[in-house]
Amino acid sequence: MKSVLVTGAAGFIGYHVSKRLTDEGNRVVGVDNLNDYYDVNLKTARLQRLQENRNFAFKKLDLANKEGLAKLFADEGFDVVINLAAQAGVRYSLTNAHAYTSANIEGFLNVLEGCRNNRVEHLVFASSSSVYGANTRIPFSVHHNVDHPLSLYAATKKANELMAHTYSNIYGLPCTGLRFFTVYGPWGRPDMALFLFTKAIIEGRPIDVFNFGKMQRDFTYIDDVVEGVVRVSRRIPQPNPQWSSTNPDPASSSAPYRLYNIGNNKPVELTKFIEVLERCLGRKAEKNLLPLQPGDVPVTCADVDDLMKDVGFRPSTSIEQGIQKFTNWYLSYYR
Repeated sequence: MKSVLVTGAAGFIGYHVSKRLTDEGNRVVGVDNLNDYYDVNLKTARLQRLQENRNFAFKKLDLANKEGLAKLFADEGFDVVINLAAQAGVRYSLTNAHAYTSANIEGFLNVLEGCRNNRVEHLVFASSSSVYGANTRIPFSVHHNVDHPLSLYAATKKANELMAHTYSNIYGLPCTGLRFFTVYGPWGRPDMALFLFTKAIIEGRPIDVFNFGKMQRDFTYIDDVVEGVVRVSRRIPQPNPQWSSTNPDPASSSAPYRLYNIGNNKPVELTKFIEVLERCLGRKAEKNLLPLQPGDVPVTCADVDDLMKDVGFRPSTSIEQGIQKFTNWYLSYYR
C-alpha cells in the first residue's frame, strides 16, 4: 500500500487515476482547487464517487498556495506524487494567459519543492502532446526535439519538463513526464470536442468542425491512459548510462528522469470521429466547417515504443469502443 498524492483529483484524468489507485488499496490524497473553468458540478460529482472509498481523502487547495501545499506535503509524507492539475486548453490560453503561469508554472514549482523537501520516491507529471508544436515528423517521438510550441499552454508544459529535469539533476528527484494525446471517455471534460459535439447533436445545434474536418488526432481512451499512468508510477526512472552530453537524448538523462508518450498510435480524421459519434447517438450532425485555429496543429500521432518497452503496455482501445462507452455514460448521466 502506497501513500499517493494526486493533484487535479476532481478533474477528468485525476478522477480516473484516483479511482484506480484507491480500488487497488492505495491511500490517495486528492487535491483540487475546484475552479470554474468548466462545470464545477461535474467535478463535485466525480469527488463524491471517489469519497465513497475510505482510502480516498480530499483537500481543496490551489497549487499556487505555497504555504498550504508545503504543509500538506510535510503532514502526509507521500511516497508517490502524480501531478495532473493544470490549466488546460489551447484556445483558452489565447485569452487567459495568466491562468497558465499561475497553475502550470508556479503551481508545478510548489509541487517540485514539496517533493524534494519530503523525500518523495517518484514524481509523475502530466505533460501534453501539444509540446510537439510545429514538428511535422510523424509519429511524434519523445526522442525528437520540441522547441517550437504553438500555444502558451504548450509552452508551459514544455517548461514543466525542463523544471522537472532540473530538480531531477540537482536533487536526485526521480521524475517521469507523460505526454497525453487527446484523452476522451466517460466523465470527460466538457470543453473537449467529443463532449461538445455530443451535447450539440443531442440539442439539435450545429457543431464547429475546425480545419474543415481534415484535422487528425490520436484519440486515446481514458482507461488506456490510466493503465499507462499507473504502470509508469511503479517504475522509478534511473539515469541512462548511455546518455551523452554531445548527442543528448531529450527523453532521458544522466539524472533519474524519463519522458513517455501515452497515445493510441492511430490518428483518426475528425470527419470519421464525427461519423462514429453519429452512429452511436443515432443522429446526424449539422457541421459548421471552419479553418484551423491559432495554436492548433493539423495532426498528432504518438510513438509509444518506449512505453511498450519499459512498462509492457500499448494503448489499443478503438474509437468505436471508446465513443460508445462515452455516449452510454453521457446519456445516463445527463438523462
